[in-house]
Amino acid sequence: MFNACPRCGLSQGETEFDPSGFHVCARCGDRRPHRRLPLMLVGGPAGAGKSTCGALLVGRVTEAVILESDLLWRPEFNTPEDGYHNYFSLWLRLAAHISQSGRPAAVFGAGFAVPHSVEPLPERALFSTVHYLGLVCDEEELGRRLSRRPRWKDHEDRERLVAEHARFNRWLKANAAAAAPPVTLIDTTNRPAEETAAEVAAWIRQKVSSCGLRVSS
Repeated sequence: MFNACPRCGLSQGETEFDPSGFHVCARCGDRRPHRRLPLMLVGGPAGAGKSTCGALLVGRVTEAVILESDLLWRPEFNTPEDGYHNYFSLWLRLAAHISQSGRPAAVFGAGFAVPHSVEPLPERALFSTVHYLGLVCDEEELGRRLSRRPRWKDHEDRERLVAEHARFNRWLKANAAAAAPPVTLIDTTNRPAEETAAEVAAWIRQKVSSCGLRVSS
């Protein structure tokens, strides 16, 4: 799967599939096989434990490719007015490319536990299903964790940043169950990082196995 049709060169915008699951070029009708695998997205506020958990799972979870979303973050992606459209679109295209090797992706990043940022995108069609997991935390503990971060401690906007992630933490807790699709939550307040990582690993494995996908280590 590439962003341009290998036959006619048309840049692939809206994704089209025929009934047998082949990717179809809208201009020339070229059909290319495409693996529509599940996608796992793990989000939550800064300080809830996403990065620590993801780092613990790299090399340990072989059922999916573990990815840290901050790797691709650039200032030009900071567009809250359109829901960070280009950032999420880029990540979905990258995850879909990885899926063509037969192994689904699990992406860890703050906003990735928000279905309404992902589900309307054209690239959503590249996956059989998308599963959402949110890590949350007690608000006071979240503030303590963020205040201890070296790069936040002396930041001139530290209070604003802490408040922003506290609001997101509250939003996830209030809206996860009613989201479409629902977001599974894990509260990391009183859990050691290893325990949280083990639960996230079990969640990833369950979602991979539920679609009948067998992935060898």
